Amino acid sequence: MEWSLLSISQEKKNRIGAIREKLLEEAEIHSVQNQTLVQKRREQICDAALDLFLEKGFASTTIRDICGRSRVNQASIYDYIANKNDILRRLMNQVWFRQDVPTLAELLGDPDLTLEDAFARYFRDTLQLRRKGTVLIYRSVPHMLDDDRRLMHAREIALIKDVADELRTRTAHPVDERRLEVLANLLIFLAGFGPLRDWLNKDASQETIVDVAAAGAAAMVRAVTG
Repeated sequence: MEWSLLSISQEKKNRIGAIREKLLEEAEIHSVQNQTLVQKRREQICDAALDLFLEKGFASTTIRDICGRSRVNQASIYDYIANKNDILRRLMNQVWFRQDVPTLAELLGDPDLTLEDAFARYFRDTLQLRRKGTVLIYRSVPHMLDDDRRLMHAREIALIKDVADELRTRTAHPVDERRLEVLANLLIFLAGFGPLRDWLNKDASQETIVDVAAAGAAAMVRAVTG
């Protein structure tokens, strides 16, 4: 099923759009004028760095390692990126802040989706489209610079509040705001179960993991919201 924002109010579209515009600030480097070459080299560098960050960890990966894996010369790599933190920002923007993957708030805001359907889509997207980004963010946040960490925090808080708003809309009973925000935070965290823990369920299919997680999330929402 193709994703659409048509079922969401204009106010919510604007709010979601504002959240999605909050990307980590990438360094502006203009040493090379050929933009096709710049894009190609940055893709090589970021692809190599992503694999290395997941294999060795951010702290243990060196620029020399990235040059070796990407086959970009160490003398020219700084024509395309500023430093290792700049690479991390670019990766986060590409694999974690993907614009083509709906947020949980967007899915919950679709009246045509049941709770189970919304959570299944969210968990499936995380497993299939954001697996590496999920693992990367959980491992790399401690190594982020303060400004980057603050932006990540602000964005996550906004997403939690949007999910809480959608949960409130779906329940017929008043629920304490703090309970809704704790629930929203937990539901977002639950999406990391697949990428971070499915190695312990190798005999289970991806759809089994998605179905069980979605059923559990929906039951939890109903238990908390009444």
